[in-house]
Amino acid sequence: MAVIQSWKRKSRQIRALLFILGAVHLSSCERSTDRGSLGEVLDQGVLKVGTLYGLTTYYTGPNGPEGFEYELAKGFADHLGVRLEIYPYYSLSQAFSQLEDAHLQLLAAGLTATDERVARFRFGPPYQQVSQKLVFKQGHERPRDTEDLSGNLIVVADSSHTDTLRQLKEQHPDLAWQETNEMDAEELMEAVIAEQYDYTITDSNILALMRRRHPELAIGFTIQEPQRVAWAMNREQDDSLFAALLDYFGGLQQSGLLAALEDKYFGHVRQFNYVDTRLFIRAVEQTLPRFRLWFEQHSGELDWRLLAAMAYQESHWDPRAKSPTGVRGLMMLTLPTAKELGVTSRLDAQQSIRGGAQYLQDLIRRIPDRIQYPDRIWFALAAYNVGMGHLEDARVLTERQGGNPDLWVDVKARLPLLRQKKHYRMTRYGYARGDEAVTYVANIRRYYDTLVWLDDQGEFLQPGEQVPTTEVEITSPGD
Repeated sequence: MAVIQSWKRKSRQIRALLFILGAVHLSSCERSTDRGSLGEVLDQGVLKVGTLYGLTTYYTGPNGPEGFEYELAKGFADHLGVRLEIYPYYSLSQAFSQLEDAHLQLLAAGLTATDERVARFRFGPPYQQVSQKLVFKQGHERPRDTEDLSGNLIVVADSSHTDTLRQLKEQHPDLAWQETNEMDAEELMEAVIAEQYDYTITDSNILALMRRRHPELAIGFTIQEPQRVAWAMNREQDDSLFAALLDYFGGLQQSGLLAALEDKYFGHVRQFNYVDTRLFIRAVEQTLPRFRLWFEQHSGELDWRLLAAMAYQESHWDPRAKSPTGVRGLMMLTLPTAKELGVTSRLDAQQSIRGGAQYLQDLIRRIPDRIQYPDRIWFALAAYNVGMGHLEDARVLTERQGGNPDLWVDVKARLPLLRQKKHYRMTRYGYARGDEAVTYVANIRRYYDTLVWLDDQGEFLQPGEQVPTTEVEITSPGD
């Protein structure tokens, strides 16, 4: 939420817009308190926003409400200086109906602005683009176009996907599909994996997240090229709230905060590797239970699953791992770092986990206090990989180029420049493989997301349960 909080101080500026735009459709005989859509929000001190329950929209996490759309909506309410009332719905048809009946001021649900929807609603400024993908289960015959669809196709009712299918049916009269309000896009993809249906259609951003959990999800073809994503408003509203939206999203774009928020939710899942994801899930089942207690025991203030994800990126949970540069063990510690942390044997898995956790927490404490979570974690992970000095070089380079050195999304774009002489010769610590640090952090974030989901589903083996594989030596008497 810290990404958006800086907009609270602008509420007085927004109130000034009221006197310019708030009375566009009002007559002089109307009450002075009736000041248009923005005036209603400010007078009541409440912004009523509808959304959908979902992975990219809104859900209740361990620390309260979460989701990309929720954070944007909360930021807009803070921007106006009012309280957010969020109304999550289970179906788009219900949400659209509430918006048309003026029970909501906005609908923030990852909505693509299709021609059909634009005819019914007014859309705010676009903040994302997504394409529509035809999804099937890996191992089945891949459909490469509409003519190849030979099984059951199911989509969410009243979605942009139904709009696309209706347009396609004009050219392909035999095209048939089912629509449902009983399952959302995530559930439909899981139903395809369970072979209850052959195909579904989903948005590219949701698919990217789901494939970290279900690598069997495969893309047949792009059924609709990228479309703009925006919030929907009732067409009867005047221009004042729309003007406030323009100001809000314009500021987010200009400051880089929108890019930072998008990176928080989607920046680490743009690339997908089927084999790597399958191997990771198998390692969670077969190897992680051997070390889980130690991750939990030594995680301190960290989420033990983050520590476990980091260890997998370092060594694939191999306590005897060794790199060509001489780092060793489960957490791949250098010999000097191990000695400093009191690790007498880097091949002792428990000692390695304890040392790696302590070192990461030390790095987090060294990150400037003004850098907020989760960026603070990503910076520390990058420093674990490339060194704090090189990370600082990248932050200085970011600032020189006009970026924000306190935002991971800006700094990760400059870390690869540390391999280029024209840039690293101007830095304090010189050459570094900064591109590897970017990949390192992205991989850990993906592994962590998968671990959190598997844990929430209760799919971890508990410590002490039998693991269906041969025994692996965990400790070693020497380095």
